[in-house]
Amino acid sequence: MIVDRLSNYKCYPFGKAWQLAFDFLRSLPADAEEKKYHLQGDDLFAIVMSYETGSPETAEIEAHRKYLDIQAILTGEEVIGWCQADALQIDTPYDAAKDVELYKHPEQGLLRVDLFPGNFMALFPHDAHMPSLMTQQAPVFTKKVVVKVGMHLL
Repeated sequence: MIVDRLSNYKCYPFGKAWQLAFDFLRSLPADAEEKKYHLQGDDLFAIVMSYETGSPETAEIEAHRKYLDIQAILTGEEVIGWCQADALQIDTPYDAAKDVELYKHPEQGLLRVDLFPGNFMALFPHDAHMPSLMTQQAPVFTKKVVVKVGMHLL
């Protein structure tokens, strides 16, 4: 897991795909259309979405094997809960078509990462994460982008 400011992306030398992902992120306006953006076919793409943040009780903990997730907030804010995937019990086995495995909620809780516009969180296959959580007591409308980078490109 990496949590940093978008402006610091060059601190992580992950190559051409990383650069392409951040060129896209840094050029994306807050009012970007909600859709899938193909940056390099199915190997590197982005999805812009919006939603109301929610509570951990109704959220799922997930991890991916084929893609690195780079998550960035365009407007609003959210918490992403984080834990090492191998520390969790599998709830729904890995689905290769969806590139997702779901986990049971841990007894001891998750590390809390607050994300705001200008920051990003990069999540690797060993990083189980619970996105879209409320930062306060009430839901907030949030718009974010998730860039999916094929692990074979890093």
